[in-house]
Amino acid sequence: MSFNKVYEKELAFQANRRKATVEFIKIVSDLWYDKSIELVLFRNQLINRNVSDILNLHEYAGEFVQKPISIFDSVEIAQAIKDLDLPPAKLDIGKLTYEYHLEDEQHGNAMAFVSNKLKDAKKTETVMPKDVVLYGFGRIGRLVARELMTRTGKGNQLRLRAVVTRGKVDENVLEKRASLLRSDSVHGEFSGTVAVDVEKSALIINGTTVHIISANQPEDIDYTEYGIEDALIIDNTGAFRDEEALKRHLSAKGAAKVLLTAPGKGIPNIVHGVNHTEYNPDEISIFSAASCTTNAITPVLKAVEDSLGVVHGHLETIHAYTNDQNLVDNMHSKYRRGRAAGLNMVITETGAGKAVAKALPVFEGKLTSNAIRVPVPNGSLAILNLEVQSETSVDGVNSILKKYALEGDLVEQIKYSIDNELVSSDIIGSSAPAIYDSKSTIVSNDGKNIILYIWYDNEYGYSHQVIRLAKYIAKVRRFTYY
Repeated sequence: MSFNKVYEKELAFQANRRKATVEFIKIVSDLWYDKSIELVLFRNQLINRNVSDILNLHEYAGEFVQKPISIFDSVEIAQAIKDLDLPPAKLDIGKLTYEYHLEDEQHGNAMAFVSNKLKDAKKTETVMPKDVVLYGFGRIGRLVARELMTRTGKGNQLRLRAVVTRGKVDENVLEKRASLLRSDSVHGEFSGTVAVDVEKSALIINGTTVHIISANQPEDIDYTEYGIEDALIIDNTGAFRDEEALKRHLSAKGAAKVLLTAPGKGIPNIVHGVNHTEYNPDEISIFSAASCTTNAITPVLKAVEDSLGVVHGHLETIHAYTNDQNLVDNMHSKYRRGRAAGLNMVITETGAGKAVAKALPVFEGKLTSNAIRVPVPNGSLAILNLEVQSETSVDGVNSILKKYALEGDLVEQIKYSIDNELVSSDIIGSSAPAIYDSKSTIVSNDGKNIILYIWYDNEYGYSHQVIRLAKYIAKVRRFTYY
């Protein structure tokens, strides 16, 4: 065959792939907006993705499971899901397609396969929507708002109804709030619309009213005046950290539950996927989502502890600078944090090493920890240096983490990277709180000391963990298949 004919054949194949991807995107959208069924590809979001994004995710999926997953297979499986009568659900089409390849001789066609795999979906309880209020509208608050509004769908899970801020709320303030939500220097443009309604003192996000409420203290608010009932209050301010202070939210009329987006004292500190099922939301009203670093390292530590056993270790986190540091040298209550954040690597403390024990008590007293703040605005790296009980190897450790990333309770939490060129900017926008860098793993000659590198988007990945925990607390988790 001539070079030109080969080239023409390649062009035709690529055109067919892209055409199939357009069809796939339509099915994904129809399932989401018509049936509240969310499709993901090995935990990667598919909603609001373009053709190139979808094809690139399929390439990654094929490399990850070491078995090609084509867009044509995904279209076939997605269409079968669409043709089934299913309740609201979150389904990993990558896992389904992979299993379809493995089990294709056991099923006559895609419909028979999908029907068998998802037969338990109809047994799930009906989900009642939950009103959500964001108390504070900083970095995490705005990212949580973006995700909640992007994935509202038919509104049968979490419904963002209001944001509470300090100070007056006039047209100027509303415009500034809207602008910060629309545009983000790290995470780019919001994939939706944001308008201002001065009369309502609200932002209109994707056509939906979100009230901006001014309050100096939580107990002063009557949420029912805004039609908000039995709400989950997500506190992003960091001003209230213990049970007594956070109880003040429950004094507000219309509030029912509180979720703190920071480590808390005297309340459950939860890393979703690791210990959330130990706390019953019917019995507990106040929760903490711990810290971004704790959410990054705890899932990986659990995988290592369960598989190899950890004797002791040290955590060093190379962390993006945060808003509590100074732009230029100035006074600060903590040592070194007063030096210019954009110009210096700054050694400081982190409580993440001790905080792990709140989610995994087996780590009590086993970890020391420290942090280095570095001149990047987002994207961090945790380095775990661990002595383990069972002898292992680089391949052994990587096999363990790959298994946990593919199946089990931590598939949402651990993303397994096979990228030789991975750098911090590459992980910005990852919904997983922990990105395991398989190419950087080090194991000592005796197999008893391992060094693991875990990347994390300390803003976006953590925000997703907050939302996952919020769904658990609000009891709006759908049927899932990962």
